[in-house]
Order: sequence, then C-alpha cells, then structure tokens
Amino acid sequence: MSVTPRQTIERLLSLTAGGPTPAMADVYSVDAVFELPFLPPGAQHPEVGREAFRAHLVEGARIQRFDSVDDVRIHETADPEVVIAEYRINGTVLATGKRFDLLVINVSRVRDGLIVSTRSYSNPLAGAIAFDQVEALLGGLVAG
Repeated sequence: MSVTPRQTIERLLSLTAGGPTPAMADVYSVDAVFELPFLPPGAQHPEVGREAFRAHLVEGARIQRFDSVDDVRIHETADPEVVIAEYRINGTVLATGKRFDLLVINVSRVRDGLIVSTRSYSNPLAGAIAFDQVEALLGGLVAG
C-alpha cells in the first residue's frame, strides 16, 4: 500500500513534535530541496539533499527542543503532489530556557512517499525574539 502525500506530511509533523531530530530527514528524498525564504540576510539558502537537511536538524537540536506541534491544518491541492501544512511549533531555547511558539506554513511536494521539496515560512521576527537575536536581525536588514 502506497503512502499518500498527506500521510507523509502527517509523519513529518509527528516527528517534528519531538524534534528537531535527525529522523525528520528520513521523510525527505535523497536530493530534496529545503527552502526557508524568510531567513535573515546572509543565511544559507536553500539546502539541497537529505543529509544537508539532517545536518541542519542536528545543529537545531543543539539550540532548541520542540515540545509539541498544534493548530495543525493540512490542505491538499489541485496538484496531487503538493500539500500545504499550517501549524504551530511549541518549544524551548536550550541556552535560556525561554519558551517559544512559532507559526509555520510548509508548502511541500511529495513523490513516492518522500518529500522532494519544501518551502517553510515562519515569522523571522518571532524567531529573533525567541532566540534573543532581534538586534542581529535588524542590523542585517539595515546593512542589506
């Protein structure tokens, strides 16, 4: 029995709820493209390949822990490979113990049960506030 694109995204969200974890990368194809269009100026964009995404997740696990994912809405589209997921990640910044919640929208293309591309959108200001990086974000915007 084949896995639907929706089921693939549901699996990713289930893994995300306890992440970031390297296992999240297993839901992506070997040559997947992972984009974060709202990254601050100068940040690497996009990441190409499952192992690049896995490295991103390992690095993310050093600075944050996700406690849950809620407010999940999954939208199937006219293109059977494309799924849009809206959700909120609740977590903790490890260095400070500060709690955060980030609203996220992912637009993903799924083939043969694996994500081949994702564009993940979240509010960069909310992330900067959570990680005490507002001045760095603003400085990057002014310099850019």
